[in-house]
Amino acid sequence: MTALYDGHCHVASTRFIPGRFVEDVAGNVHQALAAHGPAPSAGRIAQGYAGRHQDHLADGLVAEMDAAGVRRAVLLVPDFALRLPGSPPPQETARLHHGIRLRHPGRFWVYIGVDPRRGPEGVRDFEEQVERYGLDGVKLYPPCGYSPSDPGLYPYYEICAARSLPVFVHTGPTAASLDYESAHPLLIDRAARDFPTVPFVLGHAGLTHVETAGYLAAYRPNVYLDIGGFASTPTLRDWPDHLNRLFRLGLNHKIIFGTDWPLGRMAGGLKRLVDEVVHGPAVFAGVPRTERDLVLGGNLLRVLAPASRPAP
Repeated sequence: MTALYDGHCHVASTRFIPGRFVEDVAGNVHQALAAHGPAPSAGRIAQGYAGRHQDHLADGLVAEMDAAGVRRAVLLVPDFALRLPGSPPPQETARLHHGIRLRHPGRFWVYIGVDPRRGPEGVRDFEEQVERYGLDGVKLYPPCGYSPSDPGLYPYYEICAARSLPVFVHTGPTAASLDYESAHPLLIDRAARDFPTVPFVLGHAGLTHVETAGYLAAYRPNVYLDIGGFASTPTLRDWPDHLNRLFRLGLNHKIIFGTDWPLGRMAGGLKRLVDEVVHGPAVFAGVPRTERDLVLGGNLLRVLAPASRPAP
């Protein structure tokens, strides 16, 4: 098998995940369980969720990657700080993720979160972090209250264009306390046209808003689709068949494999997910091997800065 890369991971750590986000996730899980009978309280579910997010140095994630045959992964670091209380600022998350990379050489790329409402100071901080830590891309979380085509983001995109850095944009559902209207994939269209050399990766776009996101990927040369969270999306119980349909749309040169780890923990772990995707009977049925290899790594390497690409 050719090298496998995961384009969508997070450090499973409460140092980076706001308490309100955890509470929202727990509330949704409680509601789903309660619809079928007695269920644990949302507070108990939140405690369990937090307990699974104590892998502060990513040692557990690296062990899972080794077992699953994942050579390297992208760590996405959203900037929640202006919306959700208790969130660390980007300067702190960048420093801590740099430490994780030093601890696990050659295993991670890091995309750091930015927010257009931070103004010129935020832009200066971002450029300094790119210089100091060798960051590999930008992570946007528009549900925090902004459009990915907000003019306040354009200075960041100019830096990305100059340094060949990709931009990863969350789309689709999120925590209940955040904004859904700003998570529609079509909102990236203006920025994608204004910055044609910047790769924009639409997070979860291979799972939700697939028709609209696929339209963008087909006709905007710099727009890509991510499939992170494919095994943990409540509306995709038959996710292998969904992925197979997606991989037959003629867009495999624009689709990036990602798991949205640590969500994979709830579906049997990273190795089980990877085995089902790579070796299972459904996901790549009828898909040429060359296209499979693009999805599982080739496309991610194309959107990353040349200096960040590992040797084949």
